[in-house]
Amino acid sequence: MTTTAPQATPERLAAARKAVISSSIGAALEWFDIIVYASFAVVITEVFFPDAGAYGLIYTFATFATTYLIRPLGGMVLGSFADRKGRKNALTITLLLMMVGTLLMAIAPTYAMVGVWGGVVILLSRLIQGFSAGGEFGTATTFLIETAPHKKMFYASWQIAAQGASMLLASGFGFALNTWLSEEDLYSWGWRVPFFVGLLIGPVGLYIRARLAEPEELGATERTKSPLGSLLREHLGRVLAGSAVIGVATISVYMILYMPTFAVSNLGIPPTAAYLGGVVAGTITVFGSPFVGHLADRFGPARIMTYAAVAALVLAWPIFQIIVTLRSVPALIIAIALLGAIMTCYFAPLPGLLSNMFPKEVRGTGLSVAYNVGVTLLGGIAPLVLTWLLTVTGSLNAPSIYYMAIAVLSLVGLYFVRKRYSQR
Repeated sequence: MTTTAPQATPERLAAARKAVISSSIGAALEWFDIIVYASFAVVITEVFFPDAGAYGLIYTFATFATTYLIRPLGGMVLGSFADRKGRKNALTITLLLMMVGTLLMAIAPTYAMVGVWGGVVILLSRLIQGFSAGGEFGTATTFLIETAPHKKMFYASWQIAAQGASMLLASGFGFALNTWLSEEDLYSWGWRVPFFVGLLIGPVGLYIRARLAEPEELGATERTKSPLGSLLREHLGRVLAGSAVIGVATISVYMILYMPTFAVSNLGIPPTAAYLGGVVAGTITVFGSPFVGHLADRFGPARIMTYAAVAALVLAWPIFQIIVTLRSVPALIIAIALLGAIMTCYFAPLPGLLSNMFPKEVRGTGLSVAYNVGVTLLGGIAPLVLTWLLTVTGSLNAPSIYYMAIAVLSLVGLYFVRKRYSQR
């Protein structure tokens, strides 16, 4: 479902640039928080679950997974709010909640201070962060698409470029802290530093979002009293297809985030190597996403994503064979860089594709629900599933099988999106 692009006047172009900055700040804070938590999983396990033994990492990633269990609820509530009350109001609420979640993580008391209550605090922080993130992507992407006067795939791709910037910065923090701090300092206070730094993004985003104007496209649309009800009654097939196509994008992200834990726990490679790989993957995403978005405007997002999904299916096994066989720093960095390239080619056109699938009156709700259901089921629980698979099977190639299965599901979703919903 597409709309006629408005004239690209200087005023519209200025509004689009402002929308890119505003949306990117929210995406940056959301993903910076997520990536730091996943990247420091080994440290968080020792600090909050020291007596859990072999199950410590599972507890850490189970807490991480709860973020995603509540995301669909956040998508329903905040996405519906955006369709009823406006994109600007919803964007302000999501950013405020994300700041609260990040602050709780930064100041959470450890097991040594309050026992198991420290784990309860980080669980609460993950729930708040997950609820807010559930509404952020869909609302921000909708705002971008509706504000952009032309080249909508290009403008929407900046959401993914912002996530790449967060990956770059979070991985850079992981490398720097693991390199420059002693183990005692890292475990006592160093792991908190990135969360406090992430909080600095919030006030800037609130200042910019307070000065945004609602998209003209939304103003011309009659508001629906119950966007969620309308979505589930009239567009459930679009939600299911949209959720399926999330697969390769989200599993690639969380496979990269899982690499520091995989390197330390299974390969005997120092975590700094995986952090360097994250820096490389983040750099590829920052600079590659706008380029891929431009290609999606020209050739169609579904076509670009199909090629990337095939690459994911074909390369998954070789990528992990390289890591497991060579067990070296260069091999790990190359493998993560390949995952980053696949992620960029698949993820960058995704926001624009999802936006085109839903009519304006339910676009915020539809995009939020489809995206968060897909992320929860196919990506957010991935670190927990991967840790469990490695524990149960004992095979270091198990992650590649999971990655290939998600790629197949994404290809099925793309087939339906192209054939049934006429997305090119």
